Amino acid sequence: MATFTEGRHTGEHVISEANGARSREQGTLASGNLPAGAVLALNGAGDYVQLAPAAADGTETAVAVLYAAVDASGGPQPCVVHTRACEVQEDALTLPDGITEPQTTAAMNDLIGRGVIPR
Repeated sequence: MATFTEGRHTGEHVISEANGARSREQGTLASGNLPAGAVLALNGAGDYVQLAPAAADGTETAVAVLYAAVDASGGPQPCVVHTRACEVQEDALTLPDGITEPQTTAAMNDLIGRGVIPR
């Protein structure tokens, strides 16, 4: 019998969000093939990238959560992110491989500071 692992669905991480478009923004994912719920940072060009907690260039600061999966492995792609006024399911968020517990705590605190509340 084959085993199938289903990926995250669009918005699966969302518990609640503000009316209209208040919680979401459109942006550009600079690179990577990321699932819905990926925790993101901003690079120097102002584009979203996967959080890099060991970096020292700004990409170590969590600023958003990816709403839907985006494949930017071939180049930058448009994306929708949650940046404020929402609650997200913490265990549905995707953090980088190898992230430590203190780095995870820092990332969650960064999101809380922006109004994206992990529950």
